[in-house]
This record gives sequence, C-alpha cells and structure tokens, in this order.
Amino acid sequence: MHLTQPTATAIPNEHARSWLLVSGAKPDTFAAATNSPADAVILDLEDGVIASGKPAAREAVRTFLTDNNAWVRISPAATADGAADLRALGDLPGLLGVMVAKTESATHIDWAAAGLPGIPILALVESALGIERAYEIASATATIRLAFGTGDFRRDTLASADPEALAYARGRLVVASRAAGIAGPIDGPCLTGVPDLSRALATTRSMGMTGMLCMFEHDTATVNTQLSPSEEQLARADEIISRLGANGEHIADGSELPKLARAKLIHELARTFDPR
Repeated sequence: MHLTQPTATAIPNEHARSWLLVSGAKPDTFAAATNSPADAVILDLEDGVIASGKPAAREAVRTFLTDNNAWVRISPAATADGAADLRALGDLPGLLGVMVAKTESATHIDWAAAGLPGIPILALVESALGIERAYEIASATATIRLAFGTGDFRRDTLASADPEALAYARGRLVVASRAAGIAGPIDGPCLTGVPDLSRALATTRSMGMTGMLCMFEHDTATVNTQLSPSEEQLARADEIISRLGANGEHIADGSELPKLARAKLIHELARTFDPR
C-alpha cells in the first residue's frame, strides 16, 4: 500500500494529525489556511489576539464561519472573554468544534458544551492542575481529544523544553486518553522549524501522541507525513498480515496476536489517510 497526502477535509477529528492555529485577528489568512495541507484549522480567539482586538476578531471569525469551516480556540472558562467567545460562536454553520484554552477540570468542558450543544471539544491542558486532572477532563462527555499546551505548562511548572522534563505530562495525557476511550492526544507546537520539528515529532510519536499543534502552515505537511505510517511500517504490516492471516488463521503462538493487531491498526490508519 502506498500512502499519499489526502485533502484536509478527508481526515476525521480523531485521526487529525496537524492542527494549524491561525490568529483571529488576521482574517486575510483564514481562507489560505483552510486550503493548506493541515488536517484541521483552528481560528484563535485566545492568545493569538490582544485584548483590544478581541471584539473585531470575534466578528471576523463569525463572518468567515458563515460560509466556511474551521475550529475555534476560545478563551478559558469562567472568564469574560470565554463567555463572549461562546456567545459569538452560537449557531454558526461552519463551526466544526472548539478548543477550550487552559482546561483544568471537566466542568470547563461542560461549560463549553452547555454554551454550544453538540459541538466537539478539544481540551487544551496547559497547567500542572490540568495534567493531574487529565483523566477527568478526557472523560467529559463532549471531549474528543486532549491537547498539550507546552508553553503555558512550562511557565506554570518552570520545566524546560527537554523531552525528559515534559515526559511525565505527555505520558499522563496519553494514558488518560486511552483510559477514557478517546483518541490519542495532540502535542504542543514546535516553534523553530526543521530540523527541530523532526526531532520534536520523534518525541511525539515515541510518547504515543497522534497529533501536533502547528503555528506555521509550512510545518503541516511534515507533521502529516511523520505522524502517518511510513512505507517501511506498511511493508512490515503487509508481511505480518500475509504470514499470520487477516483473521489470525495462521497464528501458532498467542504471542503473535499483538503483532497482528498492530499491523491491522497500521493498515487502518493508512486507509484513513489515503482512502483510495
């Protein structure tokens, strides 16, 4: 099976790899972002907009989502900006979902879900308290995935950017997601480009995370490629399935069951990213 890059709209939320953040204060960039290789685009009404520019950004996002589709990052729960963001997003036909900034409890997800019934929610976890409550947040009814706000988490904890320093937090998000029965979490962005991006993605993959936030459109294609099954992985999966049988009919040792399950998962992901 040969894997090619699909159109962004083809990727389900639970498998989306690249999540491109676009400032709500720059409406001239919205259309280009939604036509980029990104699996998902998030129009940012929180940190991407200065306080004085938030009313205009909300109006720009409302106008765009009347005829176009995107996600929106909203300000934290229990804040005036968060409440204003929710009011601005009601009844917009193009709203695909919201990312709740600085999520620290399931009640923050419930707050957003009450304001926007039926809308999928990403929980952006950015603090020590949020990490410790990761399972509670992941278990909220409207949560579809967790995302790691590495910058604010580092400010909160004084941790460095070294993978070892953030390993506990990443692992906590991965385990909480799996335990809650939702898709793998989305890692924080790499701000310094290639080759740092490739090294960052190696950490993302090794920790079991399945997506990455992107601040730059030119990073999205690399994220998609490196968070997809490689040609080598697909070839190995083909060999295992051929040898053991698609339904395990040639398995002679129970220890081979996990190998077959992993191979079938790789094939499933490949079909998701290239449905042809």
